[in-house]
Amino acid sequence: MTFLIKNTVLNNKLPHILLSSLMISAASFCMTMATAAPIYKIVDENTGQVTFTDRPQNHEQQVGKKVTEMAITTGSESSRSNSNNPSSSNDMSNNGTSGQLSDTQQVTTKPEVQVNYQLAIAEPSEERAYRRPAQNINVNVQIKPALQTGDTVSIYFDNKEVAQGLSASIATVDILPGAHSIKAVVKNQKGGILQQVTRTVYVIQNNTTLQNNKKIAKQLLAYQNLPWHQKVMLKMRQKGTANP
Repeated sequence: MTFLIKNTVLNNKLPHILLSSLMISAASFCMTMATAAPIYKIVDENTGQVTFTDRPQNHEQQVGKKVTEMAITTGSESSRSNSNNPSSSNDMSNNGTSGQLSDTQQVTTKPEVQVNYQLAIAEPSEERAYRRPAQNINVNVQIKPALQTGDTVSIYFDNKEVAQGLSASIATVDILPGAHSIKAVVKNQKGGILQQVTRTVYVIQNNTTLQNNKKIAKQLLAYQNLPWHQKVMLKMRQKGTANP
């Protein structure tokens, strides 16, 4: 008798239990659907301001608003996954920081500073003349401030480089008489001209030296054309003159 009463009570409560379970499942399903609702990203193209919303229709008609659906979810699951994996947020923070440092380093790179050199030719003086072939043209250059690393000074004679540095000595033996130019040029490491200065000098023929050289050449040619016995007599006379 007691067993029958218990079964009757259970049978009467069973529909209520099933109904309660169905209601709980439906509520869970609705919560899941709400959790998976699409989220939209709103970007103001004028200010760059970013807003997230589930009602894009409020912004679609506004000018300058860009609406994009985001593949993300909201609710406790997203928060829980972030809290369970703190390294992901730290990595994002670190990556963002490293990116900002890289950009800052690129922006703050100092450009090359070009020095304003003061260049002058101290020697030779303006419009000086040199006698060929006896005299050399000595060149001395002055520069302020001191040369920076990678910069060089070159000296040119008639647009032909003859030396690198602040001084040079140019022989006149092979230079034709007339006006000639001396130029000092400061260049950077890439070969660009930073500063230059030019001076004009003159080379003239030394007639006295030229005549003496011609006279000696004639005497040597005449001696070579003498017969051998005359050459011997000349040598004996020179010895007798040297030892009186």
